Amino acid sequence: MQNFFTQIKHKFGLLDPSEEQKFLQNEAKQLEAAQCKQCHEYRDWVLANSPTVRFLQQEVNKIGGNINENNIVCAQCDDMKSGGFNQQLGILLCQDKLGSRRHLEDTLAHELVHAYDYCRFDVDFLNLKHHACSEIRASTLSGECTMLNEFFRLNFKANRGLQACARRRAILSVKSNPNCKDEAQATAAVNAVFEHCFNDTRPFDEVYR
Repeated sequence: MQNFFTQIKHKFGLLDPSEEQKFLQNEAKQLEAAQCKQCHEYRDWVLANSPTVRFLQQEVNKIGGNINENNIVCAQCDDMKSGGFNQQLGILLCQDKLGSRRHLEDTLAHELVHAYDYCRFDVDFLNLKHHACSEIRASTLSGECTMLNEFFRLNFKANRGLQACARRRAILSVKSNPNCKDEAQATAAVNAVFEHCFNDTRPFDEVYR
């Protein structure tokens, strides 16, 4: 915590430029440290207590994966994603984008579906249809497309349900693929595999959340 006198000077615009820059840098460091601590606390709670996350983690590890607290890492992220999966490194949780334990749970479940798909089906994430299929499944199975989450995103019209949410979020993800030219190509890839991938709930028997 920066000293009270410095904070007062900042509030009233009394710091010189070098002092102001140092103040803002210290504030950013303190915020990053607090976000990192909270992210790890949320992660550890979810790994111990979330039925969805625990089941997915067990299923990934059964088929040759190795996802654990050592390769589920919290860090600052430059883009607007909440997390990511890397075949070699593990799972990234974007500590500056995760505002609640529920959000982290959904994000970790989403990335664990990607890990499962990579281990079970040898997914090539640079292949747009492969990527689209895994994104559809991750959005469907993780809980991020529940009615409550859609409500908080203001997507609560009657004609918008689980399928619409999974399709929309898959298109957004595929659009960011380096091999994707534009939204039209992302939409085409998602539409081509949607029915099959939406109905494939492995490793669950059905949509759990």
